[in-house]
Amino acid sequence: MAELKFDYKNYGPGIYRPVVAVEIERAGVTVSYEVLVDSGADRNIFDAQLAEIMGFDVTGGRRHEVAGITGDVRTYYIHPVTMIIGGSWRFKTEAGFMPDMGSQAHGVVGQIGFFEFFKVTFDHAAKRIELKRTFEKKKE
Repeated sequence: MAELKFDYKNYGPGIYRPVVAVEIERAGVTVSYEVLVDSGADRNIFDAQLAEIMGFDVTGGRRHEVAGITGDVRTYYIHPVTMIIGGSWRFKTEAGFMPDMGSQAHGVVGQIGFFEFFKVTFDHAAKRIELKRTFEKKKE
């Protein structure tokens, strides 16, 4: 499988976003999660509730801060994880886990930790995103 294609997800009349389903794995526990593929995001950021489900201490990771479009500064904690896309593309990466992420229905994947592993093509007209793997498949 050289590429994966995902249709944009419909969020209402005229609102489509490149949201894809992934699996996040750590310490033998895997959770399914939807993520917005965001070329403007610096890092992968997920809700801290995922860390709680997987059984590790969120605040034990490296502390970072991010400012959103409104200028609000939020803290998140980076941890190593394995991400699985399309059921078979596995790669080790890092993700930030943000406490009290709010009503976000999904996390975001960004430049560090996601885009560095793929050639990403957004096709707005077709409402589709295409990922081509740029990393070698490794046995884990």
